[in-house]
Parts: sequence; C-alpha cells; structure tokens
Amino acid sequence: MASRSPTPRPGRSLGVVALVVVGLYLGVFLGPQHAPQLGLDLRGGTSAVLTATVPHGQVTKSQLQETANIITARVNGSGVTSATVTTQGNSDIKIEVPGTGREALINSLEKVAQLRFRLVLEFAAGSVTAPAPVPSLKAVPTKSPAKKKAGAAIVTLPTASPTARSSPSPKPAATPAAATPSPTASPSGIPSAAQFTPNSPLSQVAFNQLDCAKDPDPIFPPNLNNPPPDLPSDWILACDSSHTIKYLLGPATVEGSMISSASAGLDQQGTGQWVVNLNFNGQGTGLWANLTGQAFKLPSPQAAACLPPTGCNEIAVVLDGVVDSAPTVNQGAITSGQTIISGTFTETDAKLLANELSYGALPVHLSKATIETVSPTLGSAQLRGGLIAGAIGLGLVVVYSLVYYRGLGFVTVASLALSAVLLYALVTVLGDTIGYTLTLAGIAGFIVAVGITADSFVVFFERLRDSVREGRTLRSAVEFAWPRARRTILSADTVSLLAAIVLYLWSVSDVRGFAFTLGLSTICDLFIVFLFTKPMLTFLVRTRLFRSGGAFSGLGAARMGTAHEEERRLPPTGRPAAPRGRG
Repeated sequence: MASRSPTPRPGRSLGVVALVVVGLYLGVFLGPQHAPQLGLDLRGGTSAVLTATVPHGQVTKSQLQETANIITARVNGSGVTSATVTTQGNSDIKIEVPGTGREALINSLEKVAQLRFRLVLEFAAGSVTAPAPVPSLKAVPTKSPAKKKAGAAIVTLPTASPTARSSPSPKPAATPAAATPSPTASPSGIPSAAQFTPNSPLSQVAFNQLDCAKDPDPIFPPNLNNPPPDLPSDWILACDSSHTIKYLLGPATVEGSMISSASAGLDQQGTGQWVVNLNFNGQGTGLWANLTGQAFKLPSPQAAACLPPTGCNEIAVVLDGVVDSAPTVNQGAITSGQTIISGTFTETDAKLLANELSYGALPVHLSKATIETVSPTLGSAQLRGGLIAGAIGLGLVVVYSLVYYRGLGFVTVASLALSAVLLYALVTVLGDTIGYTLTLAGIAGFIVAVGITADSFVVFFERLRDSVREGRTLRSAVEFAWPRARRTILSADTVSLLAAIVLYLWSVSDVRGFAFTLGLSTICDLFIVFLFTKPMLTFLVRTRLFRSGGAFSGLGAARMGTAHEEERRLPPTGRPAAPRGRG
C-alpha cells in the first residue's frame, strides 16, 4: 500500500514568519536606535586614505592590520559611532567617519603616539634668528602641600612665549674643526645615530644649526624613505610643539608602552583645567622612579646652564619626536607611577591625547594621501535618490506581476512587502549589534535583490501553470510544482549568494557594502519563498476564488490554454471520438 504524502500545514510556516517578524521588531524598539545607521555617503562625514611607511623597508600585512586595529580602537574610544576602518592594497588604510567636524579626529589618527621620556641635556631658542633669552618650563604650583596628590608628577605644556626662561650660561663656541660636518652627515648637518653622542663636536654643530622653524621634526623629516632611526638608546634632537625651543635629549629609559592607562579629566587642584592622568605598569613605575630621582639631583635650569653630558633637572615628554613638555622634578623620585600632564588643554585635546596613549603606538608612520568631506546635504540627496530608484524598480515589478499574473500577483506584492519589513529590521538590528552601516552601495544591493526575489516567484508560478496545463487540480498542482520550482530557486539563489560572498571577501569599501546587502537579501528571499510564498499559495488555492479557476486568479483554464487543448481533442459534433480498432 503506497504511503500518502503528508498534508501541507501552511499555518505553521506562516506562524514562524510572524514570530520572526515580532522578534526582530522587538529588537528594534528595545535597542538603542530605531532606524538603520547610515554611512558616510548618506549622512555626510569625512573620508581619508592614509598611506603607511616604515624606515628602510616595506609595510607588512601584519603591520598594516595592526595599525588598522589601533586606529579603530582610537576612533571608538573617541566616542564616534559607525566609523569604518579598512585596509586597501599593501600600504593604504581608508577611514570613514560619519558626521561633521571630523577633520581634527582624522589628523589625530596620523599620530604614531610613540611616547618617550628623555632627560634634557641642552636647550636653546628654536630658531637661529630668535631672541637671545631661552624659554623655560616649570611645574604647575600647587595651592598647598596637603592638597597635592602624593607621588604624582605635575607636568606643564610649553607656551608660545620664549621669555619664560632665564637665559642659560653662555655655551662654548664650536671649534673650527668641529664646525666641519662629517662626510656621512646629512645635508642639514644632523648626524646619524651612530655619530650622535652628547660629547661629539658634530652633535654640538648639529644642535647649533638646527632651526625648528625650518625643520620642526628633525627625527621624522617629511621624506620617510630614509629617515634617521628613533631608538630609545639614541641621543636625539627635537623641537617643541610651538617650534620655539630646541632640545638635545638623552636616551629614553621610560616609554609609552609602559603606561597601563591614560585618561582625561579636570585638574583636582581646583584650577578647572583639563589634564591627562597617566598610570605606569610595574616595570614603568620602577624606571620612572629612577629617571625622576636622577633628574632631581641635577641642577635646576634656572640656576645653571643645561650642558651635555650631564644635563639638568628637566625631563622631556616626547610624543612622536616632538617635545610636548619639559617639566622639572620638584619632589624627589616619584615612586607611585602616577603622572599628570597638564597645561593649556581643551577638553577635546585632553581626550584625544589620552585616547592616543591608551591604545599604544602605531607600528608604522602614516601620512594623508587623500581626504574628502561629504556634506550632510549631499548625503541626504543621495539617500533620496537611492530610495526613489528603489521605489521605481519595486513599482515596476508590482505592476508586471499584477498585469501578467493577476491574483497570483498579490502573492508577489505581499512577499515583497514582507521582504522590505524584514530587511529594514535586520539592517537596524545589525547596526546596533555589529555596527553595520547602510551606504549607497548597500541600497544598490537591495535594488538588485528585488529582481532576484521576483525571479523566484516567476519560477514557482510558471511551474504551477505547467502543472495545471497537465490537467491537475489546483491543490495538487501546487504540491507537484513546488519540488521542481524549489530546485531551480535554490540553484539560482546559491549562485547569487556565492557571488556575494566572493565579492565581500575579495573587495573593499563600497563594493563590500553592495555584496553584504546582496547576500542578506538573497538569504531573506529563501526564507520568504519557503516559509511565506509557498504556504500562502497553498492556503489561497483552498479558497473559492482560486479553486474556481476564474480568470482573475491567473490560473483559469482559458488563460492557461487548457480549454483550447480540450477543443482540439473533441470531434466536430462535440462528442468524444470512438476508439479506433482493427477491422
């Protein structure tokens, strides 16, 4: 006895669809955002491409990816949402930050954030044409010793005025022999690391010849193809951020990698100024105590000249080869590992510096290749254009379905509407959970997917018509046509899904957005066809309208050609022909 096929239960599948829709929209309404996150091209923002370089070599894939990860952490730490950081090729990193006024953030991402603390061996006016008085820096005075944070160093950033320091004692003039640079020195007179020691005549000549107004970054010149190395063990030349003071600095015994945490906050001394609080790890705490203890025993720069190799009681805070501050140590060795950098910080400046120091130094040097600002007006115009294009494409599919398939066309309309409802909720939830942003390329992916979804309906409806032409009833025709249509739909959607996956894995930026939405729409199409379209059609053919096979249903005998086929089989009298026999 042949086993009977199970009775279709469309209500179960439609119930699953309803539960999925309700669950997704609960996630939308209970989530932090109730609308999709729009990308840079739809709501405006700043886009930049940074080129990575390393001294004496090529950037590796691991270095580029590590740099992208640090930049991502910096952007997220600054409070910006929906930013994207992607690697391109062998040396480029593309950064897209939605919103206005992001130029300062992009500029801060270029910084290597290589922090080092070096003893000041010598300082002078930053320009050879500057006035004779040399600027000075001192620690921020506290209101009372009782209110001072125990063991915390108070650091002041330099001011632009070059009159704060008392003039140091006259420095010995270089001898004629020392004034002749070595043949291996750079054209600017700056020696190489191997030649650069605080006692060498060449170092003194290089220090005297350095003009911070013309060469503000002697450690990192603009030409990064062959920059001088910046090793912790080297003596280096450096300028301050205002280019008014130049320094000869000793080796770095404490580095930024030894900082366990950095945060921005208001000064606890009641000055109302923003400061950056640093905490060193175990290794850094011990080395910081040694460095501050060594500096405290040296003469004050206000009382004596700073001369190599001894130096004076000043520790330079060097960030990316620029001296951000050079405070004196006024309380002996600092053993707590806590340091406060203070000065003329704004809230934004303090948070940016703390953010840079929190996530470590970049393994490469970055320079801007391109930078582009997209206005919110342009973004809204592009969004409106994309939505209009999608509406036109969807409208054409609906009109074609209603004209050609009549009653079946309403199944198409309902399926497309459900697809739009699901995709809207999915994009919103994904924006809250994984930070997905909808771009103009993503909208293009959705528009293309409308055609893929409509193609699935066409395959199913044509298989259904073929089954009706073969003389089956509507209810049996649906179940007979579905397996054949299912194979075709699965094959077509698998090809689309594989294309989307390959595009996503091997492309960058906007193309990945297109591939993601194309793949998401394809999966959504399979869900709708299997759990909504087919069960809905199974339910409809049980109704009187479709069961009667009227012309409106799109499955009528006259429309399907069944009546014409029967007429060809009947004789002219209208009676069935008698069977022929052998006579």
